[in-house]
This record gives sequence, C-alpha cells and structure tokens, in this order.
Amino acid sequence: MSAPGSNKRYFRRLSGYYAWFCVCFAGFLLALTVLEKEGMPRLWIGHLFMFATIVLYATIGVVSRTSNVTEYYVAGRRVPALFNGMATAADWISAASFISLAGGLYLYGFDALAYIMGWTGGYCLVALLIAPYLRKFGQYTIPDYLAARYGGGAGGRGGPVRALAVGATIIVSFIYVVAQIYAVGLIASRFTGVDFSVGIFLGLASILVCSFLGGMRGITWTQVAQYIIILVAFLIPTMWLSAKHADNPLPQVAYGSVLPKLAQREAQLAADPREEAVRAQFRRQAEDYGARLAALPGSWEGGRLEAQRRLDTARLRNASLGEVRNAERALAAYPKTVDDADALWRAQRARLLARAQPPEAHAAPFPGATEAESNARRNNFLALVFCLMFGTAALPHILMRSYTTPSVHAARGSVFWTLFFILLIYLSIPALAVLAKYDIYTSLVGSDFRSLPTWISYWANVDKINPLISVTDINGDGLVQLAEIAIDGDVLVLATPEIGGLPYVISGLVAAGGLAAALSTADGLLLAISNALSHDVYYKIVDPGASTQKRVTISKLLLLAVAFIAAYAASQKPADILSLVGAAFSLAASTLFAPLVLGVFWKRANHAGAIAGMIAGFLTCLYYMLRTNPILGGRMDAAWFDIAPMSAGIFGVPAGIAAVVLVSLLTAPPSRASNGLVDYIRAPE
Repeated sequence: MSAPGSNKRYFRRLSGYYAWFCVCFAGFLLALTVLEKEGMPRLWIGHLFMFATIVLYATIGVVSRTSNVTEYYVAGRRVPALFNGMATAADWISAASFISLAGGLYLYGFDALAYIMGWTGGYCLVALLIAPYLRKFGQYTIPDYLAARYGGGAGGRGGPVRALAVGATIIVSFIYVVAQIYAVGLIASRFTGVDFSVGIFLGLASILVCSFLGGMRGITWTQVAQYIIILVAFLIPTMWLSAKHADNPLPQVAYGSVLPKLAQREAQLAADPREEAVRAQFRRQAEDYGARLAALPGSWEGGRLEAQRRLDTARLRNASLGEVRNAERALAAYPKTVDDADALWRAQRARLLARAQPPEAHAAPFPGATEAESNARRNNFLALVFCLMFGTAALPHILMRSYTTPSVHAARGSVFWTLFFILLIYLSIPALAVLAKYDIYTSLVGSDFRSLPTWISYWANVDKINPLISVTDINGDGLVQLAEIAIDGDVLVLATPEIGGLPYVISGLVAAGGLAAALSTADGLLLAISNALSHDVYYKIVDPGASTQKRVTISKLLLLAVAFIAAYAASQKPADILSLVGAAFSLAASTLFAPLVLGVFWKRANHAGAIAGMIAGFLTCLYYMLRTNPILGGRMDAAWFDIAPMSAGIFGVPAGIAAVVLVSLLTAPPSRASNGLVDYIRAPE
C-alpha cells in the first residue's frame, strides 16, 4: 500500500492534469462554435468531434501503455477514490443510460423509471454487500474470488467454480458489449456519414487503443476524461430545453412545472378527431394482419404468389428499373415459411395496434385499459427494478473496479463518489424526456409537412431499412399528427440539440458524449472478458507457470479477438439497446449474485452449492428468455405472471439462491481455509 503522503501528491498531480483537460476542452468547444458561425460545414464539425475525441482516447491509451500485470489488471491498485468514482461512473453510464434511457422514458413514461431506480439501487447493494469485501480479498477478477472462497476441484483450487464464473462473465459481458458497439455504429454513421457497419468498426478502433495498450490503467484514465465529456454533453442541451420551456436552467427542479402542461397537451391529442382518424387507419391495417393470421397457411401461399406475380408483371411490361427493384425486394422480404409469416405478422399487428392507441399520460403509473393490464405493468415494473438492482451487484466489469483502489476505505469512498457522479446524470434524464416530449408535442405536432425540420430527414436516412424516425402523412391532410410520428428511443438524446434549436456544435458534443459513454463501458467489458480468459483460464488452469509478459500478451490478443466478434454481432442489429442490456443484467443476477453475496455472509455455502446455484440460476433465466422472447423463438403467451423476457432474473435469482442453500446443506461443510478467508475479508481493515 502506498504511503499517505505519496497518495496525496499523486491525487494533486492527477487533479492538475484533468484541470488542464477541462480548460482545453472548453477552448475546443469555443473554437468550434466560432468556426460554425463563420460558416464551417456541419459534416466537418462532426468529423472534428469524432476525430478529436478518438485521438484524445488514443493518446491516453498510448501514454498509459503497460506490460506490468498489476498495472494491466487493476491499475496498480492506486487509483484515488474520487477518480475511481468518475471512472466507474463512466464505465456504468453506458449507451443504454446516455442514449436509450431518456428515449425509453419518452416512449413509456412512468414505466421506464424502473431503470433509474434499479440501477441506482443496485449501486447501494454494491456498496453494502460486495465492493469492500472484494477489495479486502485483493486479487484480480471475480472468478478469482469465487475460486478462492469455494475451493474444490483438483488440489482444492476451485477449478470448476472458476470455469463456471468465467463462462458467466463472458456471456454477460459479451451481450452487454454488443449493445455498446451497436451504439458506437449509430453515432459514427450519423456524424461522419459512413455506413452503419463501417461506423461500428471505426468506433472499435478507438475502443481497442485504450484497452489493448494499457489495460485497466489506460481504461481508468480514459474513463475519467470520458466522464467529463459525458457530463457536459448531457447537461448543456437539457439545461437549454429547461430554460426554453420552464424559464429555469436547472432541469432537475424545473421540469415539474412542465409536467402539467404536457398532461394537458396529451389530453388534447387524445381527443383530437384528426388523431383519431389516423389511429383508426392503423386499427384497420392491424385487422388486415389479423385476418391473414386467421387464414394461415393459405394466406401465406396467396401472398407469396401475389408477390411473384407482381414481379413477373413488372418485367413483362418493361417497367422502370426502380419498379422492378421494388418488386424484387418485396419478394425477397416476403416470409420464407408459414412459421416466419406467423411471427412477422404477429409482430406487425402488435406494432400497428400500439400506434392505434391514444397517447398515455406520461406521469401516470401503470396505466391500463383493465385492472389486469395495469397489474401486469406494475408487476413488470417491480420485476425489472429487482433484476437491475441484483444484476448491478453482480456485473463483473463493475465489480472489478473494486480492486483498483489503494484500500478498503478508499473502495467505500469510491462507491460514494460513483453514486454522486451517476446521480448528476440520472436526475437529469427524466427531465430531458419530459422537456423533449413537450417540445415535440407542441412544436412538431400540428406543423405543416412541407416545413418539417431538417433533423427528421437527417435521422431518417441513418438507417434506410429500419428508419430511426419516420413521419408519414397517413390521412393526407398535410399536417403532422402525433400518431403519424414513429420515433426510435435510441435517437432522442442524440437529436435533442436539433429538436431544441441549438447550434450544431452541441449536436457534435452530444454525439461525443454518447460515444464516450459507449466506449467507456465497452472498454471495461472487453477487459473483463479478456482478463477472465487470460488470467482465469490460461494462467490459472492451462499454464500456471506462464511469465507475466506472456499473460499480458495473451490478454491483449484475446481482447482483440473478442472485440471483432462483438463488432460483427452488433452489425447484425440483434435487438434494441435497452433489451440487450436488460438481458445481460438478468443473466448476471441469476448466475453470480447468489455465490458472490452468500460467499461473504454465509459460511456454510460450499463448493457444490456454488456450482448448483450458478447452473440453476443461469438455466432458469435462459429457459424463461427462450420461452418468452420472440427474437429467440419464444412467445409472450407463454410468460409466467406476464413478466417480460428481459426481467427473467426475477425467477433466476431465487432459483440460484435456493440451489446454493439446499445443496450446501445437503453436502459436506466448506474447509477451514474457506472459513478463514470469510473471516479475513469480513474483518475491519
């Protein structure tokens, strides 16, 4: 452990570095603002933001490069609590928080508060139940702790427990990192003009520079800089909208005055006859899909023949190339089998029925047409809060940060600072959702289609196959109705500066913030995966005699391989960001929470119980996801208590805890060494 005097000097030196960074960052923003006023093209500003931030992260990565094992895995265990809190907050404020959470609140209102409550409450569990004890244990990874605590296997080294923990770490982190890389592609494609898939691999380069060269050391100092960018990028447009609509620049205080005005506007739109005409058209389209579903398999065969007939007709009458191509695309997109048609038409029918509903009151808790529907929404809200809390307390890439502080006391302080820095953002997210919603409901709704704002066409063209926003004149009256607007939640925050009428420089800043959020989390996740493979599999199981240089080299090579696999998976757009993140949290909670926490607070938990708990929790969670998630071939008709698939951890966590307790009681008690380790990590420092 470092001496107190050297720790203070180190803290002062770091504070000086980041103070200079803040000054330079402010100067950069000011310079770009001046250049925009002088006529610099928007595309150049977007390129400059992307280029400058990636160069910054690359520079920190190069300066922090290391081959020292302790520096690479845990940043030398000398990161001050304040800076570790900033780095952990950046690690935590992922693309889901920065990009998708405000969009989720915009789309789902009160229901989406489950994310804020669950993620914030989860950090309280980390502070109380896990972080200090992991720091007292003082190794490198989460499988390290579980293997030492439970033992078993050849030589009592905990090989089976370690292998299962590594598997859980890889699966959870991989799902989570795919969501981050998807967000990187979204931002890069919007602000550089490149294709979405190309944007993913451009962002991947900046992820790799930090984590590949410097490991945890490089990631930590990059994440501190990234948090500063995230904070500034999120607060500026939110404060602007707050001043615009509430005459108060403090959004956390001011947005309460906008909520009643939003509720009044929602009531007007719900009763507007033009809105009802659009909704009726969506209902008719949904009924058409219902009729097709009822007539399967004949309707599928008839539709396929009709699509083929249209293509043949277009070719025979020498139609234009565009018309022939459209007919070819329609035939290619037509469901290949009856089962495909059933799944696709059900999804389209559900989407149309959702758009046919009047707007729900943003602040109404668990609205529903019937008491049963309202109860189902309440149950899903509570289940999601539960999964996110327990998942937070079991996420390997977050728990790894407990190892980087100089002491147990610093680890506790680090969690406090993490919560503080997270809340600066999280208390602003509900405000941004309300302010942006009110702006769209009052400025865009009711406007003329001939004078749509330019930001709509910008975002509509990012992904032409699945547009992030579409505004279509369904009833042909030339005016925009709310029901005619389809907006993807992932686009709201990135488009907020343009929605609010801010200079394009702020749009670039928000993109840089979203990129920082995605990259910071992706860095931590990739390092968690590569460390689990190199340290826990290669060094602890395959080659215990490997040199420190070889261990670090293996970790870097594995990180590179995992990064490219994750980038490929993200390029396939498997699901929206929040759904992927929710699945990762449920799996983490189901698999790792029980052995982690019971390992600290229940001495009787043993090797067999830990194995049973991880397997039972994981399989229960996975089974429920496969059973209910349409993307994985399941159906919500098969749900238990109407719980959504992303909240599968509500069943996996109890199954894991019950298996640990039951199997531990039915088998031999743990060794004296295991009990001694529990006494050691629970003793005050």
